[in-house]
Amino acid sequence: MDHPRFLSGQMLLAMPGIGDPRFDRAVMAMCSHDPDGALGIGVGRTIPQIGLHGLLAQVEIDVGVAPDVPVHVGGPVEPQRGFVLHGQDWGGQDTLHVGKRWALTGTLDVLRAIAAGRGPKRFLVALGYAGWTGGQLDEEMTRHGWFATPGTDELLFDTPAEARWDGLFRAAGVDTRMLASEAGNA
Repeated sequence: MDHPRFLSGQMLLAMPGIGDPRFDRAVMAMCSHDPDGALGIGVGRTIPQIGLHGLLAQVEIDVGVAPDVPVHVGGPVEPQRGFVLHGQDWGGQDTLHVGKRWALTGTLDVLRAIAAGRGPKRFLVALGYAGWTGGQLDEEMTRHGWFATPGTDELLFDTPAEARWDGLFRAAGVDTRMLASEAGNA
């Protein structure tokens, strides 16, 4: 059973001044978090040079009926490796179910299914991921750095990537204009 601090199925938002430009205004969909480590998929930025059609061409899959949706910057780890974060209405080889919210698939069968019109109804595609070793994310959560929120599927799947950070904070009742980029001292 998950300990309450485990964040699988939640959204993790980078606070201003996190100190790592790769995570400036980052929005992470947390897919795995346990005592051994954590894995999140970035969903707050897209790669301007490539859409799903271009990615399908690179892996030699016919576009079929796949929409040419943006591809997200999933994170700094293995940026050449692809992932599809999707609803639980589809499952395939090595699909990881994330709580009762989403599923994550990192094999080509999901792209083939999307192109054939048999894939998940709601999905987003990302290259790379963010990873933390055991206890690392827990420690980062105690400092000024990350904010966890359940978020909504609408903010994840229906909101443009560039609007997710503000939208998720707003849904959690946080006015982003009031966030400080530095932690204070008492």
